[in-house]
Amino acid sequence: MEGMIHSIETFGTVDGPGVRYVVFVKGCPMRCKYCHNPDTWEMAGGTKMSTDEILEDYEKYKPFLKGGGLTVTGGEPLVQIDFLTELFEKAKEKGIHTCLDTSGIMFRRNVPEIYEKYVRLMKSTDLIMLDIKHIDPEEHIKLTSQPSENIFDFLKFLDEQEKEIWIRHVLVPEITLVPEYLERLGRFIAQFKHIKALDVLPYHDMGKEKYEKLGMDYVLKDVLPVEKEQAIEARNVILAAMKEERQRLENA
Repeated sequence: MEGMIHSIETFGTVDGPGVRYVVFVKGCPMRCKYCHNPDTWEMAGGTKMSTDEILEDYEKYKPFLKGGGLTVTGGEPLVQIDFLTELFEKAKEKGIHTCLDTSGIMFRRNVPEIYEKYVRLMKSTDLIMLDIKHIDPEEHIKLTSQPSENIFDFLKFLDEQEKEIWIRHVLVPEITLVPEYLERLGRFIAQFKHIKALDVLPYHDMGKEKYEKLGMDYVLKDVLPVEKEQAIEARNVILAAMKEERQRLENA
């Protein structure tokens, strides 16, 4: 089976444990204001590659990927779920650790044929890095142009499937870097037993140049990047709220 690929990184260090082979796929329904890969939104302009071609290429770099594995990101990998599933199933046959970096936006519990595809995919997925864009439903739509209900239901599904989950959250001044929203996020994720890590990522404006080259307006061009110290403080706020909520749930 072939998929539409944007690019491949052969020495990824921020896309899961260890050093990883990272496949960036094309296609995404989200329109996040801070997205630094807007060239992945549409399927056009990509390169068709088969699952076998990707895994053959992976083998070339295998000696350098100890402690790592294969990560698929994007774009939104779940736009190409059939391709993704075949790739992960073949990877697991080779003993490769598989990681999915996703927003979960494509999940549909109430559509049986779609739901079954997710159940099948989870059998060959070792780790899910789930991007929670915004905890507030209305603000989520403003930030991404998409509702958050399916994303939060996908997180519930992952927990039901007992999959290892890493939460990723981007801090944007006056959008997500707001104490109330950070605390709400902490209280929300406290209910899930299989969240193993929380990555709080400071907003940066390195995408400006790419938007200019693509002739696109970068709506956050006047927003200043978040400092590392701010990100550390924000993560502590989320973790404190998470700890407090878990204690409350245990005592209830």
